[in-house]
Amino acid sequence: MRETIRFVRRGQIVETGAVEPMTTLLDYLRLTEGTTGTKEGCGEGDCGACTVAIGRSRGGRVVYEPVNACIQLLGMVDGCEVVTVEDLAEGGTLHPIQQAMVEKHASQCGFCTPGFVMSLFTLYQGTESAVGRDTINDTIAGNLCRCTGYRPIVEAGMAVCAGPRDDRFRKAGEDTAGVLDFIADHRDIFIGDEDHFFAAPASIDGLAALYERHPNAVLVAGATDVGLWITKQLRDIPKIIHLGRVRGLDGIEDTGREILIGAAATYASVEPHAQALDPDLGELFRRIGSKQVRARGTVVGNVANGSPIGDTPPALIVLGATMELRRGDRARVMAVEDFYIDYGKQNRAAGEFVTGLLIPKLREDQIFRCYKVTKRFDQDISSVMGAFRFTLDEQGLIREARIAYGGMAGIPKRAKGAEAALQGAGIRDAAAWSKAFVALRDDFAPMDDHRASAAYRAETAHALLGKALLEAAGTPTERTRLVGRREGFVHAAE
Repeated sequence: MRETIRFVRRGQIVETGAVEPMTTLLDYLRLTEGTTGTKEGCGEGDCGACTVAIGRSRGGRVVYEPVNACIQLLGMVDGCEVVTVEDLAEGGTLHPIQQAMVEKHASQCGFCTPGFVMSLFTLYQGTESAVGRDTINDTIAGNLCRCTGYRPIVEAGMAVCAGPRDDRFRKAGEDTAGVLDFIADHRDIFIGDEDHFFAAPASIDGLAALYERHPNAVLVAGATDVGLWITKQLRDIPKIIHLGRVRGLDGIEDTGREILIGAAATYASVEPHAQALDPDLGELFRRIGSKQVRARGTVVGNVANGSPIGDTPPALIVLGATMELRRGDRARVMAVEDFYIDYGKQNRAAGEFVTGLLIPKLREDQIFRCYKVTKRFDQDISSVMGAFRFTLDEQGLIREARIAYGGMAGIPKRAKGAEAALQGAGIRDAAAWSKAFVALRDDFAPMDDHRASAAYRAETAHALLGKALLEAAGTPTERTRLVGRREGFVHAAE
């Protein structure tokens, strides 16, 4: 067992045991290290002012991802390289990203600038050829600026990513990867005592034993939600168990018939598999949080969190996904929809945790659709999330309808009345659609809150079901959507 964390800063190995469970990476950088170029803005991973790059060794090279330092725990960077805006310039020469920001007049007050620079830095490192405006926009969707209007920032990103990549981070890539491999080990990390600790087990058995002994500890995968418990809710969390070092828990396996996703697999790593399963699922993943959130947040964390407005549960429910849970040396499997009991209450015993998900792939006779409705397009929580899967027979009759919504009840929930109304109906049977719309009103009693009124939610749920049926009946999505159109994607059921 190790009582320290180790990471790389500016080519040097940093090893420290001074790790409080709730210490964030941002606080370490600003208060301990004194590198104040990384700014604190919203404190919840929304504005991107605190963005830093986290490098990991993968296949003999370093892969950099953007991370919100304000909601990342210091202990989570064990085995990584941490790069901040102060590290980019070499001597008196600005990094190409910084130089492009100057030349394009992409900074005014400058508060948000370090975060934009670091987001674009990860894009610069992660691509080889020129990138388009849409890619730049997606990269900086998690960074807010109230001065420049974004145009010069986008132009700076496009300019610097138009040519060959050449900086000292690329040149030192193999050496840095070697250092990261050197500090990696398979020992459990435990810093503190039995009443107050940060722990990062290295094996699934070690995790199970530790959590069974400390069922009141908080499990953290990406901290994209737990981080806000600390920064916004000001909770006291004396025991934290990080899942990110458990060997194999970040695994993703495509068996041909289903996709297996480990509890530590991030949105970013799962996104291409989601896109391959269905473009609507891929578009949903692209709109979850920001690049910074998707780099650290996990799919299983989104499910296990139990939020009634979580993005993925409705889609996973209609796809028939199952989850594996473990407590000690005992494991069990349940359907995702059976995990949710009531608001804030899940079907999980003390000391029991989710190890992974199994998502069946769509069959040729199945049509899937999902839609996320939010107040703003990028980086927002759903007001209503709707997911639909229709299984058709050879005559075009609906053999099975699975419909689930988020934001319509205290838990992600199926619309079983609407499902029953569509059972056996033709996919173009307008009379059956009317019955389903009526039944949908009785399936849910949504509430008013600051995100949407009950009336708005009910009307939106009705509209999403209508859109799904229209598209399943053959209406092209160029007529039903502004973004995420499916033209060009060939599904055997269509």
